[in-house]
Amino acid sequence: MPELPETETIARDLDAAVGGSRIVEVVVRRADVLREVEPAELAMRTQGTVIQRCWRRAKLVVIDLSSGDRLVVQPRFTGALLLDSGDLPERERQYSTLDFLLEDGRRLHYRDIRRLGTLALMKPERFAAYTAALGPEPLDPAFMAADLVVLLRASRQAVKKVLMDQRRVVGIGNIYANEALWRARVQPGRPARSLSDHEAARLHGAVRDVLTESIGHRGTSFRDYRDASGGQGGFAAHLAVYGRGGEECPRCHGALSETHEIDGRTTVWCPDCQR
Repeated sequence: MPELPETETIARDLDAAVGGSRIVEVVVRRADVLREVEPAELAMRTQGTVIQRCWRRAKLVVIDLSSGDRLVVQPRFTGALLLDSGDLPERERQYSTLDFLLEDGRRLHYRDIRRLGTLALMKPERFAAYTAALGPEPLDPAFMAADLVVLLRASRQAVKKVLMDQRRVVGIGNIYANEALWRARVQPGRPARSLSDHEAARLHGAVRDVLTESIGHRGTSFRDYRDASGGQGGFAAHLAVYGRGGEECPRCHGALSETHEIDGRTTVWCPDCQR
Protein backbone atom coordinates (compact mmCIF):
# COMPACT_ATOMS: atom_id res chain seq x y z
CA MET A 1 0.00 0.00 0.00
CA PRO A 2 -0.53 2.35 -1.71
CA GLU A 3 -1.03 0.41 -4.93
CA LEU A 4 -1.98 1.66 -8.40
CA PRO A 5 -5.43 3.11 -7.57
CA GLU A 6 -4.11 5.00 -4.55
CA THR A 7 -1.08 6.50 -6.30
CA GLU A 8 -3.22 7.33 -9.34
CA THR A 9 -5.65 9.20 -7.09
CA ILE A 10 -2.84 11.14 -5.40
CA ALA A 11 -1.24 12.06 -8.72
CA ARG A 12 -4.51 13.25 -10.27
CA ASP A 13 -5.37 15.33 -7.21
CA LEU A 14 -1.96 16.95 -7.11
CA ASP A 15 -1.92 17.67 -10.83
CA ALA A 16 -5.20 19.56 -10.51
CA ALA A 17 -4.21 21.34 -7.28
CA VAL A 18 -0.55 22.31 -7.71
CA GLY A 19 0.13 22.21 -11.45
CA GLY A 20 1.67 25.57 -12.36
CA SER A 21 2.69 26.35 -8.75
CA ARG A 22 6.18 27.61 -7.95
CA ILE A 23 8.28 26.12 -5.15
CA VAL A 24 9.89 28.84 -3.04
CA GLU A 25 11.35 26.89 -0.12
CA VAL A 26 12.14 23.32 0.95
CA VAL A 27 12.24 22.15 4.58
CA VAL A 28 13.74 18.71 5.25
CA ARG A 29 13.09 17.22 8.70
CA ARG A 30 13.93 13.56 8.08
CA ALA A 31 16.66 13.14 5.49
CA ASP A 32 16.51 9.35 5.70
CA VAL A 33 13.59 9.33 3.25
CA LEU A 34 15.70 11.01 0.56
CA ARG A 35 17.32 9.02 -2.24
CA GLU A 36 19.92 10.15 -4.78
CA VAL A 37 20.00 13.68 -3.35
CA GLU A 38 21.12 15.43 -0.16
CA PRO A 39 18.93 18.06 1.58
CA ALA A 40 21.02 21.04 0.41
CA GLU A 41 21.05 19.83 -3.18
CA LEU A 42 17.31 19.16 -3.09
CA ALA A 43 16.71 22.75 -2.01
CA MET A 44 19.10 24.16 -4.60
CA ARG A 45 17.59 22.21 -7.50
CA THR A 46 13.91 22.70 -6.62
CA GLN A 47 13.61 26.23 -5.20
CA GLY A 48 12.28 28.56 -7.86
CA THR A 49 11.06 25.78 -10.13
CA VAL A 50 7.47 25.39 -11.31
CA ILE A 51 5.51 22.16 -10.95
CA GLN A 52 4.54 21.31 -14.51
CA ARG A 53 2.83 17.97 -14.13
CA CYS A 54 2.02 15.29 -11.53
CA TRP A 55 1.47 11.76 -12.79
CA ARG A 56 1.87 8.10 -11.89
CA ARG A 57 4.20 5.34 -13.07
CA ALA A 58 3.67 1.93 -11.44
CA LYS A 59 3.31 2.69 -7.69
CA LEU A 60 5.30 5.93 -7.99
CA VAL A 61 4.02 9.51 -7.89
CA VAL A 62 6.10 11.60 -10.32
CA ILE A 63 6.27 15.40 -10.20
CA ASP A 64 7.81 17.08 -13.26
CA LEU A 65 9.59 20.37 -12.58
CA SER A 66 10.34 23.20 -14.98
CA SER A 67 14.07 22.54 -14.51
CA GLY A 68 13.69 19.12 -16.14
CA ASP A 69 14.17 17.33 -12.82
CA ARG A 70 11.59 14.90 -11.52
CA LEU A 71 10.55 14.34 -7.92
CA VAL A 72 9.84 10.62 -7.61
CA VAL A 73 7.88 9.51 -4.56
CA GLN A 74 7.43 5.87 -3.58
CA PRO A 75 4.94 5.95 -0.68
CA ARG A 76 5.19 2.28 0.25
CA PHE A 77 3.25 1.49 3.45
CA THR A 78 2.57 4.79 5.23
CA GLY A 79 3.75 7.54 2.88
CA ALA A 80 1.45 10.30 1.61
CA LEU A 81 1.73 13.59 -0.25
CA LEU A 82 -0.55 16.03 1.58
CA LEU A 83 -1.43 19.54 0.53
CA ASP A 84 -1.66 21.94 3.47
CA SER A 85 -3.49 25.25 3.25
CA GLY A 86 -3.08 25.78 6.99
CA ASP A 87 -5.81 23.35 8.00
CA LEU A 88 -3.93 20.06 7.93
CA PRO A 89 -4.51 18.18 11.21
CA GLU A 90 -1.55 18.29 13.59
CA ARG A 91 -1.46 14.47 13.71
CA GLU A 92 -0.52 14.54 10.02
CA ARG A 93 2.00 17.38 10.34
CA GLN A 94 3.91 15.62 13.11
CA TYR A 95 4.93 12.88 10.67
CA SER A 96 5.95 15.27 7.89
CA THR A 97 9.44 14.31 6.74
CA LEU A 98 9.79 17.34 4.46
CA ASP A 99 7.65 19.94 2.78
CA PHE A 100 7.72 22.26 -0.20
CA LEU A 101 6.46 25.82 0.40
CA LEU A 102 4.57 27.06 -2.65
CA GLU A 103 4.38 30.66 -3.81
CA ASP A 104 0.74 30.98 -2.74
CA GLY A 105 1.55 29.98 0.85
CA ARG A 106 0.40 26.36 0.70
CA ARG A 107 2.75 23.55 1.69
CA LEU A 108 3.11 20.16 0.07
CA HIS A 109 4.16 17.66 2.73
CA TYR A 110 5.66 14.23 2.29
CA ARG A 111 4.26 12.53 5.40
CA ASP A 112 5.52 9.07 6.28
CA ILE A 113 4.75 7.55 9.69
CA ARG A 114 7.15 4.61 9.47
CA ARG A 115 9.53 6.29 7.00
CA LEU A 116 9.69 3.26 4.73
CA GLY A 117 8.82 5.25 1.63
CA THR A 118 11.25 7.43 -0.32
CA LEU A 119 11.53 10.68 -2.24
CA ALA A 120 14.16 11.00 -4.96
CA LEU A 121 15.17 13.78 -7.33
CA MET A 122 16.10 12.55 -10.80
CA LYS A 123 17.01 13.92 -14.18
CA PRO A 124 14.92 12.49 -17.06
CA GLU A 125 17.67 10.13 -18.22
CA ARG A 126 18.10 8.77 -14.70
CA PHE A 127 14.34 8.30 -14.37
CA ALA A 128 14.27 6.40 -17.67
CA ALA A 129 17.00 4.07 -16.42
CA TYR A 130 15.29 3.70 -13.04
CA THR A 131 11.97 2.66 -14.57
CA ALA A 132 13.37 0.59 -17.43
CA ALA A 133 13.08 -2.63 -15.44
CA LEU A 134 9.39 -2.07 -14.67
CA GLY A 135 6.71 -4.00 -16.49
CA PRO A 136 3.81 -2.62 -18.53
CA GLU A 137 0.91 -0.65 -17.08
CA PRO A 138 -2.15 -2.90 -16.67
CA LEU A 139 -4.56 -0.11 -17.62
CA ASP A 140 -2.65 0.85 -20.76
CA PRO A 141 -4.88 0.05 -23.78
CA ALA A 142 -1.80 -1.48 -25.38
CA PHE A 143 -1.62 -4.13 -22.62
CA MET A 144 -3.81 -6.85 -24.08
CA ALA A 145 -4.99 -10.20 -22.76
CA ALA A 146 -2.49 -11.86 -25.09
CA ASP A 147 0.33 -10.00 -23.32
CA LEU A 148 -0.77 -11.42 -19.97
CA VAL A 149 -0.90 -14.90 -21.50
CA VAL A 150 2.76 -14.55 -22.50
CA LEU A 151 3.75 -13.37 -19.01
CA LEU A 152 1.96 -16.24 -17.30
CA ARG A 153 3.25 -18.88 -19.69
CA ALA A 154 6.82 -17.92 -18.79
CA SER A 155 6.53 -18.73 -15.06
CA ARG A 156 6.00 -21.75 -12.83
CA GLN A 157 5.45 -19.48 -9.83
CA ALA A 158 2.07 -18.99 -8.20
CA VAL A 159 -0.11 -16.82 -10.39
CA LYS A 160 -0.68 -14.37 -7.53
CA LYS A 161 3.07 -13.88 -7.12
CA VAL A 162 3.47 -13.22 -10.84
CA LEU A 163 0.70 -10.60 -10.76
CA MET A 164 2.52 -8.78 -7.95
CA ASP A 165 5.95 -8.87 -9.64
CA GLN A 166 6.56 -5.28 -10.76
CA ARG A 167 9.03 -6.49 -13.38
CA ARG A 168 6.21 -8.31 -15.18
CA VAL A 169 3.27 -5.93 -14.72
CA VAL A 170 3.16 -2.88 -12.45
CA GLY A 171 0.86 -1.44 -9.83
CA ILE A 172 -0.82 -4.62 -8.55
CA GLY A 173 -0.19 -5.29 -4.87
CA ASN A 174 -1.68 -7.72 -2.40
CA ILE A 175 -5.15 -6.18 -2.15
CA TYR A 176 -5.91 -6.10 -5.86
CA ALA A 177 -4.22 -9.41 -6.66
CA ASN A 178 -6.57 -11.12 -4.18
CA GLU A 179 -9.58 -9.32 -5.61
CA ALA A 180 -8.75 -9.87 -9.29
CA LEU A 181 -8.10 -13.59 -8.80
CA TRP A 182 -11.41 -13.97 -6.98
CA ARG A 183 -13.26 -12.20 -9.78
CA ALA A 184 -11.53 -14.37 -12.37
CA ARG A 185 -12.30 -17.57 -10.38
CA VAL A 186 -8.60 -18.50 -10.35
CA GLN A 187 -6.95 -20.16 -7.33
CA PRO A 188 -4.05 -17.85 -6.26
CA GLY A 189 -1.55 -20.67 -5.72
CA ARG A 190 -1.88 -22.22 -9.16
CA PRO A 191 1.28 -22.19 -11.29
CA ALA A 192 0.95 -19.23 -13.63
CA ARG A 193 1.71 -21.33 -16.69
CA SER A 194 -1.20 -23.68 -15.90
CA LEU A 195 -3.81 -21.07 -16.78
CA SER A 196 -5.54 -21.57 -20.10
CA ASP A 197 -5.77 -18.71 -22.57
CA HIS A 198 -9.41 -18.29 -21.59
CA GLU A 199 -8.57 -18.11 -17.87
CA ALA A 200 -5.75 -15.63 -18.53
CA ALA A 201 -8.11 -13.44 -20.58
CA ARG A 202 -10.65 -13.56 -17.75
CA LEU A 203 -7.93 -12.56 -15.28
CA HIS A 204 -6.80 -9.72 -17.56
CA GLY A 205 -10.33 -8.32 -17.54
CA ALA A 206 -10.65 -8.77 -13.78
CA VAL A 207 -7.40 -6.90 -13.13
CA ARG A 208 -8.47 -3.98 -15.28
CA ASP A 209 -11.97 -3.89 -13.81
CA VAL A 210 -10.94 -3.96 -10.15
CA LEU A 211 -8.25 -1.31 -10.62
CA THR A 212 -10.60 0.96 -12.56
CA GLU A 213 -13.38 0.57 -9.99
CA SER A 214 -11.03 1.30 -7.12
CA ILE A 215 -9.79 4.47 -8.82
CA GLY A 216 -13.44 5.50 -9.09
CA HIS A 217 -13.73 5.10 -5.31
CA ARG A 218 -10.40 6.93 -4.76
CA GLY A 219 -8.58 3.81 -3.60
CA THR A 220 -8.72 1.61 -0.52
CA SER A 221 -8.09 2.96 2.99
CA PHE A 222 -7.75 0.80 6.08
CA ARG A 223 -5.52 2.92 8.30
CA ASP A 224 -2.70 4.93 6.74
CA TYR A 225 -3.56 5.72 3.10
CA ARG A 226 -4.70 9.30 2.51
CA ASP A 227 -5.31 11.22 -0.70
CA ALA A 228 -3.68 14.61 -1.30
CA SER A 229 -6.37 16.36 0.76
CA GLY A 230 -6.04 13.95 3.68
CA GLY A 231 -9.22 12.05 2.76
CA GLN A 232 -9.71 8.29 2.74
CA GLY A 233 -10.48 6.03 -0.19
CA GLY A 234 -13.84 4.26 -0.27
CA PHE A 235 -13.13 0.96 -2.01
CA ALA A 236 -12.72 -1.04 1.23
CA ALA A 237 -16.51 -1.35 1.35
CA HIS A 238 -16.43 -3.12 -2.03
CA LEU A 239 -13.74 -5.71 -1.32
CA ALA A 240 -14.98 -9.25 -1.87
CA VAL A 241 -12.19 -11.27 -0.24
CA TYR A 242 -9.25 -9.23 1.03
CA GLY A 243 -9.33 -9.09 4.84
CA ARG A 244 -12.28 -11.47 4.96
CA GLY A 245 -10.66 -14.85 5.67
CA GLY A 246 -13.13 -17.24 7.35
CA GLU A 247 -16.16 -15.26 6.19
CA GLU A 248 -18.73 -16.24 3.57
CA CYS A 249 -17.86 -16.01 -0.11
CA PRO A 250 -20.08 -13.29 -1.66
CA ARG A 251 -20.52 -15.42 -4.79
CA CYS A 252 -21.06 -19.04 -3.75
CA HIS A 253 -21.51 -18.61 0.04
CA GLY A 254 -18.76 -21.09 0.89
CA ALA A 255 -16.16 -20.26 3.55
CA LEU A 256 -13.21 -18.12 2.44
CA SER A 257 -9.78 -19.56 3.23
CA GLU A 258 -6.68 -17.60 4.27
CA THR A 259 -2.99 -18.42 4.08
CA HIS A 260 0.43 -16.74 4.21
CA GLU A 261 2.15 -19.41 2.13
CA ILE A 262 2.34 -17.39 -1.09
CA ASP A 263 5.28 -15.01 -0.74
CA GLY A 264 4.52 -14.47 2.96
CA ARG A 265 1.54 -12.23 2.18
CA THR A 266 -2.05 -12.67 3.28
CA THR A 267 -3.95 -14.55 0.60
CA VAL A 268 -7.71 -15.01 0.80
CA TRP A 269 -9.66 -17.14 -1.68
CA CYS A 270 -12.70 -19.34 -2.05
CA PRO A 271 -11.82 -23.04 -2.35
CA ASP A 272 -15.26 -23.75 -3.81
CA CYS A 273 -15.36 -21.31 -6.76
CA GLN A 274 -11.70 -20.51 -7.45
CA ARG A 275 -9.99 -23.32 -9.33
